[in-house]
Amino acid sequence: MLSHLDGRFESADAEAEHRIAVLYQEFGGPLLRHIRKSTGNDLQWAEDVVQETLVRAWRNSARLQWEPSLIWAWLLTVARRIVIDGRRRKSVRPHEVEPPEVDMLAVPDGSERALSAIVVADALRSLSEEHREVIEQTYLRDRTINEAAEILGIPPGTVKSRLYYGIRALRELLRDKGVAG
Repeated sequence: MLSHLDGRFESADAEAEHRIAVLYQEFGGPLLRHIRKSTGNDLQWAEDVVQETLVRAWRNSARLQWEPSLIWAWLLTVARRIVIDGRRRKSVRPHEVEPPEVDMLAVPDGSERALSAIVVADALRSLSEEHREVIEQTYLRDRTINEAAEILGIPPGTVKSRLYYGIRALRELLRDKGVAG
């Protein structure tokens, strides 16, 4: 298989380059297939691992034993270590995400709340004074039925009744304005 690597060349660099070219021809495909399994079938990552493995083989070409079974074992070991290093690097780094487009960001500005308050205030003005007073005393001023009855000078039962019909009328007005479902 690597028998044509035994010949002598004019320079050590030319010999190393020739050996790496032959190494790629003979082991590049099998190494890529083997590494793809280790990278979860990520072709780009596997190609990067094969390339880095062959670069390391080129750097260490003077020290390598060029017997086919030994070189194959060396390539597998180096490639496996590169994959392990890559996994460790990925696990340490936070997952990268694309920043959202500026147009897509929701910025809370209070306008929704202000608009809702305007619509509710407008609907309250449309209610009768009796209904508006009990809603104002109980909901807006956070008073009990008895406290509202005392302030308005009416019986608690009347406050309850006006509150029930006032809220019902308010819901109808808001539904007509398209605010409430």
